[in-house]
Amino acid sequence: MSDNIYILIYIIILLILSAFFSGMEIAYLTSDKLRIELDRNRGGLTGRMLTILFRNPNNYITTILVGNNIVLVMYGLFMSQVLDPILQRFITSDGILLLVNSILSTLIIIVFGEYLPKSQFKKDPNGVMRHLALPIVFSYFLLYPISILCTKLSQGILYLMGKRNQSIPHAQLTTIDLDHYLSESFSSDGSFGSLDTEVKIIQNAIDFSDVRARDCMIPRNEIVACSLETSLEELTNIFISTGLSKVIVYKESIDDVVGYIHCSEIFKGKDWQERMQSAIYVPDSTYGHKLMKQLMQRKKSIAIVIDEMGGTSGIITLEDLVEEIFGDIEDEHDRKKLVERKIDDNTYIISGRSEIDELNERFELGLPESDEYNTLAGLILHYNRDIPNTKEVVVVDNFSFKILRCTSTRIELIKLSILEKDK
Repeated sequence: MSDNIYILIYIIILLILSAFFSGMEIAYLTSDKLRIELDRNRGGLTGRMLTILFRNPNNYITTILVGNNIVLVMYGLFMSQVLDPILQRFITSDGILLLVNSILSTLIIIVFGEYLPKSQFKKDPNGVMRHLALPIVFSYFLLYPISILCTKLSQGILYLMGKRNQSIPHAQLTTIDLDHYLSESFSSDGSFGSLDTEVKIIQNAIDFSDVRARDCMIPRNEIVACSLETSLEELTNIFISTGLSKVIVYKESIDDVVGYIHCSEIFKGKDWQERMQSAIYVPDSTYGHKLMKQLMQRKKSIAIVIDEMGGTSGIITLEDLVEEIFGDIEDEHDRKKLVERKIDDNTYIISGRSEIDELNERFELGLPESDEYNTLAGLILHYNRDIPNTKEVVVVDNFSFKILRCTSTRIELIKLSILEKDK
C-alpha cells in the first residue's frame, strides 16, 4: 500500500514536470522577444537569464524536448504499475490490457501535461517566463549535456541523409515583434495614457514617418514676427512681452519671411538686421522626419512652412518635431498651454487648436475625423462654413459646440457638450 502511495506521488511530480516542459515550450514560442530584450537592457536579472535561452533557440528547444521525453518515459512506467493491477481484474487479454492502459495514460498526460499548461501559459507567456526564469535556466544547464548529444546525433543522421545546415538561426527582432509588443501593451489596458513611456515613444516614432509639416507647425496667425524696419527698442519689447528666444523677420509682409533673429543678438549693437539667421523654406506636405534631418544637417532650428501658393502657412521648430516623438518638452519659452478640461461626462471646455485625434484618444469622444481638418476649430469651420460669433452654438451629429471666445479670424475657446442620441 505504501509503495502505491509513493508511485502516485511520483506520477504527480512527473505530471507537473511534463506540464512545466510543455508550458515552457509554448511560452517560448509565443513570447514577445522585444519585451525580453528591453528587460535585459534595463539590467534585470531575469531578462539576462532569458536572453541566454533566446540566443540559443536550437539548444533550448532540444533541452525542452529531451526533458519532456524523459519525463514521459518515466510516467509511462509508473502508470503501468498503477493501472495494470486494477485493469487485470476486468481484462484478461494482454493486448486489450495494453491498449486500455495506453489510452488512459495518454488521456491523463494530454489533459494535465499538455492541454491545460499550454492553454494557461499561452495567456501571458512573458509573465510566465519571467516568474519561472530560474527553473528554466536550471533545467537548461542540467539537461544541456544530453541535449547536445542528441543534437549532434540528429545532425549526424541528417548529414548522412544529405540535409545540412538545419539549425534554427538566431532570432532577429523584426517590425512584427515591434507591432506585437505595441498591440499587447495597448490591449492590456485599452488606453494610450497608461502605457509605459518607452511604449509611447516607440509608437510615436512609428507614427512619425507619416507626420507632415502641416500637422505640427505653428499656424500663420500665431506667428510672432517683426519687419526689417523694426527698431531695436521695439524688437527688445517683443522679446520681453512674448518670452520667446527667436522672432521671425519679414520684409514687407508675413508672406515674405527673410529669416529670424535670436534674442542674444540684440545686445551686440543696433544693426540687428545684419545678425539675422537665414531660414529654411519647406512645403507644408514635407514629411517630418525628412525636415528634421534637413534642420540638423544645416544646423538650423526653425523652418518656414509655405503653402501651395507660396504664402507662409506657418513655422515649425526642431523642438516641435522632437515633441512629436518624445512628447511635450517644457521650457520657459513654451507658448500657453491648450485648454482641455473635463467638466462632467458630457461637458468639456476645449481650446480651438486642440487636435481631434488627441481629444478622441484622451476623452474617448468619437468626434468625426477627416483629412480636411486637424483641430476642433477646423471641425467647426468645416461644418459651419463660417467663423461663428461668440456664444453661438454649432451642432454636429450628437455634439454641441458653444463658442466661448473667438476673434474675427479664429476660434479660441469652445464648450463641447455631448447630446443624447435620438432613440
